[in-house]
Amino acid sequence: MLRAVLAALVAAAVLTACGSAQETAGASGETRAVQHDAGTTQVPVSPKRIVSMSVTMTGHLLAVEAPVVASQATPPSPMTDAGGFFKQWGQVASQRGVQVLYQGFEANLEKVVEFKPDLIVGSASGQDSSAKIFDQLKAIAPTVLYRYDNTTWQDLTSKLGQALGLEANASKAIAAYDQKVAQVKSAVQTGGKDAVVVRDNNTDIPVFTAESAQGALLTSLGFTLHAIDPSLAAASSKEGGNRKDIVNVAQENVVKAFGDSSVFFAGHSAEQISATQAKPLWKDLPAVADKRVYDLGLEAFRIDYFSASAILDRIQQQLA
Repeated sequence: MLRAVLAALVAAAVLTACGSAQETAGASGETRAVQHDAGTTQVPVSPKRIVSMSVTMTGHLLAVEAPVVASQATPPSPMTDAGGFFKQWGQVASQRGVQVLYQGFEANLEKVVEFKPDLIVGSASGQDSSAKIFDQLKAIAPTVLYRYDNTTWQDLTSKLGQALGLEANASKAIAAYDQKVAQVKSAVQTGGKDAVVVRDNNTDIPVFTAESAQGALLTSLGFTLHAIDPSLAAASSKEGGNRKDIVNVAQENVVKAFGDSSVFFAGHSAEQISATQAKPLWKDLPAVADKRVYDLGLEAFRIDYFSASAILDRIQQQLA
């Protein structure tokens, strides 16, 4: 009985929110048809109250100066501020008044309703995916979902800019980044070695390919990514699966898989990187012996305009 009462209350709140959203979006009566990874949605030409269901997507939204009023957050960790927003853009979110929608990966539709969005933006992939609740979200307000695991941050930023009528802001952010890439590229030395970008899960090792945002960042600076021999890939791991941005390598194959490549760690603390290098197999890597192991920073776990800019600074500091 209690569950039925709660469901009725939520349904009523959703209907109220729908009316509010429609009034807000319909003030000018203008919408645009936006294609996204969950279909096609009529989106307000100039949305005023965007709710982000994905903490990953929020960085991209902030980069185009979208009017985000609230965002899903992760449980606080070394990668985030106290509220669960990623550190690379947490201060920007605070300055713009973005509030925490909820923490964790269990969607709280009541909270979404409370913020009276005229547009909801979410992810169609990853742990913070809203694909399963898309129908519920679009009952509250127009909703668009995008994947972030199979594209560069620049392409995703451009898509969001086009969807929100903020193309100029998206182009401005990308142009500023490209200028910084040119500056850093002229300053760093690749050492003539291939590179691998990795995470150490203590089981399999996810290696970022050229199709990943992390890999694309290094190649833009003139690095050549080391090709992983398919025969050395791991059968399964916590990450990867059918993703093209990651190849998984078993720990026992680390020396054969990486060869003489320089190693770049993405999303690890300095202490974690030191612990990995001290492992028996890792100590045999030429990169470890020659001190060609580099830290892309904790923010390299999720790439957006803010984290990519911070990574460029780190690379310049270590390799200039």
